[in-house]
Amino acid sequence: MMNNFEEFQKLGKDNMDMAMESFGSFSKGFQALAAEVADYQKKSFEEGTAAIEKVVASKSLDKAFEAQADYVKTAYEGFVGEMTKIGEIVTDISKDAYKPYESVLGKLAK
Repeated sequence: MMNNFEEFQKLGKDNMDMAMESFGSFSKGFQALAAEVADYQKKSFEEGTAAIEKVVASKSLDKAFEAQADYVKTAYEGFVGEMTKIGEIVTDISKDAYKPYESVLGKLAK
C-alpha cells in the first residue's frame, strides 16, 4: 500500500516538473517574441517617419510618388520578413514546450 502511494507521489512530482519546464519554455519564448515585436515596431516607426520626411521634402510630385512607392515596397517586404521570423519563433516555442512531454507521450503511443 505504501509503495503505491510513493509511486503516485513520484508520478505527481514528475508531472509537476514537466509542467514547470514547459511553462519555463513558454515564458522564455514569449519574452523573445515580445522583444522581436517591439524591435520591429520601433524599426517600422522610424522607417515610416523617414519616408514621410522624404515625401514632404520632395521637390516634385513625381519624386513624392516615387518615395512613397519605395516606402510601400520596403514596408511590405519588411512585414513579410517579420511575419516569417515571428512564425519561426512561435514554432520554436511550441517545440520547446513539447519537449518535456516527448518521452511520456512516446511511451503512451507504444
